[in-house]
Amino acid sequence: MNAPLRLSLDTAALVANWQALDRLSGSAACGAAVKADGYGLGARGVVERLIQAGARDFFVASWNEAAAIVNLVGEASIGLSVLHGVRAEDMALGGQGFARPVLNTIEQVQRWRAAGGGACDVMVDTGMNRLGVSPQDVADGLLQGLTIDTLMSHLACADEDCAANAQQRSRMDALRGVTQARRMSLANSAGIALGPDYAYDLTRPGLALYGGVPRGELAPVLQQVVTPQAQILQRRVLAAGDSIGYNARYTATAPVEVAILNIGYADGYWRGFTNAGRARSGDAVLPVLGRVSMDLTAISVDALATLAEGDWVTLDFALPEASALSGMSQYELLTGLGSRFNRIWM
Repeated sequence: MNAPLRLSLDTAALVANWQALDRLSGSAACGAAVKADGYGLGARGVVERLIQAGARDFFVASWNEAAAIVNLVGEASIGLSVLHGVRAEDMALGGQGFARPVLNTIEQVQRWRAAGGGACDVMVDTGMNRLGVSPQDVADGLLQGLTIDTLMSHLACADEDCAANAQQRSRMDALRGVTQARRMSLANSAGIALGPDYAYDLTRPGLALYGGVPRGELAPVLQQVVTPQAQILQRRVLAAGDSIGYNARYTATAPVEVAILNIGYADGYWRGFTNAGRARSGDAVLPVLGRVSMDLTAISVDALATLAEGDWVTLDFALPEASALSGMSQYELLTGLGSRFNRIWM
């Protein structure tokens, strides 16, 4: 279907971002978090391109996400891990062997062992206090006899300079040799920027793959991947004194040429862009006017009065800048991109 919205997705930028993170990972393998449908880009398209680039480890949140891409990861050399582990309801899929559960609780460990204890990963809580078994559980032998590919943990504050990062790394260091795990993994996107002591055997970037910048050190090596584009639905003129949109958040002080776009917060173009976002057509900058609504956004086209109904404009969406403008995190900007976009890989 020819939708009035499209996402331009830059294959070269995605690949270049993974390659940069791979280099920064040093001797560790560099994987890819593709949960939440590839952070909103479309997991299948992301996985296809990163496999070609050389990625061999992929991470999703749940078994339905794994099933959606299983035919892309059929090679024995490519690993697919399900971060939320395995519930009782997941065992029918989990037992098929196309992905490894990341076991997070004592109950999941027991469930997996009772089912035969095939290859798995294990999450250890080193300070996030979210998912994971405790280091004491591991020391007490909880994981004995399991076939563990990757023993992993997750950094809580890697995007900040704080003592918690080194504390988590020390707790991870203490687990070396305690299990029969083939590999250890701690660093997410921001963790990669903390240096080689955090890389272990495998890094698991997510946000940075897609052009997000969790730490300033990564800004020079990352490229924008996602660019939303919207079609003009209507042209109109605001007279001086006219207001536009809900709650009259913009009132013209002089006549203004306006275009109404087929995009709004239902598409992930959030209300935080009200009177702050920008669109572009060529070199022309087209400011958002008034409140962003569910399906529609108004822009000034004074800078390019020739734009007409049916023309396309590009929304500014470089993630750090868009986050600062909208008040939404870079993660929310990506994963909030809605289903009404045609996703077009360039």
